[in-house]
Amino acid sequence: MCGIFGYIGNKNIIPLLVDGLKKLEYRGYDSAGICVSDGKKLTVLKRKGKIEELEKAARFNLASAFSGKTKMNFGIAHTRWATHGEPNETNSHPHLDCKGEIAVVHNGIIENYQTLKVLLQKEGHKFVSRTDSEVVAHLVEKFYDGDLEKAVAKTLPLLEGAYGLAIVHKNENKIIAARKGSPLVIGAGKGENFVSSDISAMLNRTRKIIYLGENELAVITDKNWTIKNINGKSMDKKIHSINWDLEEIEKGGFKHFMLKEIFQQPEAVNNTLRGRIRKNKIRLTLNIKPEKIKRIIITSCGTSWHSALIGKFVLERETGIPVEVDYASEFRYRDPIIKKGDLFITISQSGETADTLAALAEAKSKGAETLGIVNVVGSTIARESGLGIYLHAGSEIGVASTKAFSCQIVALFILALYIKQEKKMSLDKKILEELEIIPEKIKEVLSQADEIKKIARKLKDSKNFIYLGRGVNFPVALEGALKLKEISYIHAEGYPAAEMKHGPIALIDENMPVVFISPKDKTYEKILSNMEEIKARKGIIIAITNEEDDKISKLSDFIIKVPKSSDNISPIINTIPLQLLAYYIADYKGIDVDKPRNLAKSVTVE
Repeated sequence: MCGIFGYIGNKNIIPLLVDGLKKLEYRGYDSAGICVSDGKKLTVLKRKGKIEELEKAARFNLASAFSGKTKMNFGIAHTRWATHGEPNETNSHPHLDCKGEIAVVHNGIIENYQTLKVLLQKEGHKFVSRTDSEVVAHLVEKFYDGDLEKAVAKTLPLLEGAYGLAIVHKNENKIIAARKGSPLVIGAGKGENFVSSDISAMLNRTRKIIYLGENELAVITDKNWTIKNINGKSMDKKIHSINWDLEEIEKGGFKHFMLKEIFQQPEAVNNTLRGRIRKNKIRLTLNIKPEKIKRIIITSCGTSWHSALIGKFVLERETGIPVEVDYASEFRYRDPIIKKGDLFITISQSGETADTLAALAEAKSKGAETLGIVNVVGSTIARESGLGIYLHAGSEIGVASTKAFSCQIVALFILALYIKQEKKMSLDKKILEELEIIPEKIKEVLSQADEIKKIARKLKDSKNFIYLGRGVNFPVALEGALKLKEISYIHAEGYPAAEMKHGPIALIDENMPVVFISPKDKTYEKILSNMEEIKARKGIIIAITNEEDDKISKLSDFIIKVPKSSDNISPIINTIPLQLLAYYIADYKGIDVDKPRNLAKSVTVE
């Protein structure tokens, strides 16, 4: 996730900006840049890679010119996590207008940037990057007539999507900040002020924080700040005194990044959906000819393989196209048959998974049409795939994937509906509506975290777990078991519920917790029969259900109730309590949840 930091005051600005960026490193980034003013011109410096590279370049190229000798120093800085355009210096922020007088840093996604870019180019504006963010600088330039605030105010209504913005002009000693869907905070100092996307960047400078609200614009000088709403009305804002330490700020008050990322899922899923459903239509920029797709093959590893299994159910149900799911690590070793009309899909959070990359290369060598579903823009899978869908889930620091998994399922659902739409098949409006309210349903589940924590405390000393599900929720059982194994080191297995009789039932006794994913759907009665079998052998039953009735109440030792949803949507909802259960069990066991032993966030070896 990108980071913004800005400063205005009379201190030596280069170290301040670099230090602010370093405080944002934990969010993940692929490049960084700063823009500073000496009172006469703007100077921009960018570097791909680590902030240390930017710091070295700044020390060599800029430090002597910006040593605090000028009456006023102001500047903005940015850590970029690529969404549009590969990670390089050209695509890095800050972005300038044609004259080099206006600089912009931006978090979020400008959905209508292509339309705006075409219009601006017709007016003579020259673009140098492939980003969506650069349009903001040119729009402000278009409206600028000596008043930066007014120019920004005219620009904001034209922007569709999400933004956190910090904007400066070489002739004005101020920073203009604005937000819609992407957080920004102002730090109040003495004779200096700050703006950032995260409190952590300014905590060592000030503890007085002003939160910029949705659709609000701030004018920040060294002496004061003013905030207005979208209609230009001044807002009275409370100054908050922050008493947290830096580590707490970075984790948003959560004990671990994994827990923070579990709770970020409503926002992450919303980002995956953003701009992709409009007026009952799916909006994807994919050059797919559905009538030519005869078969879909999906390869991936670990958690991404589980999302692929769910994708198989969804794609086949919505498109009528047969789907195969392979472990990427096994795919190329069986001399797979690739035919004309095959669409080959790879799924990876990092976009760098070695086995998945090898499977992609194998498919390309045999002439398959390829599509990558990844979270990290500019990653190898993103570059090597012919087509692509980005998750926009934000950086995922916890090794055990949570929000990326939910977003992968959403992306696969969107893809299925897109193919269906392009085949001239009608889309179910109820499904589209349900997709758009997934974030709210996830929030409902998250509100039960304390109850799930109580269950975890009672089960934390268990040595084994079994997870059971049917149909589209069988992969959810696999994912629940994987999460518990990854972070708690408790042995756990996921099975199709009907297969329990073919072996695993021998393990059931009074010490065996069995987690049932048991929504009230067409498999519900069958699941109840499986529960009876566990109960007869004195197993401990934990039920994830969307409707609590007498039958399930009598059979279950613990019940976690989730919101009702359609069969296709239910895996997203049903996974959340399993993530929380695994997290709290691991935490009670005193394990470093974010860094489980022997695991890496991006598996780049075969």
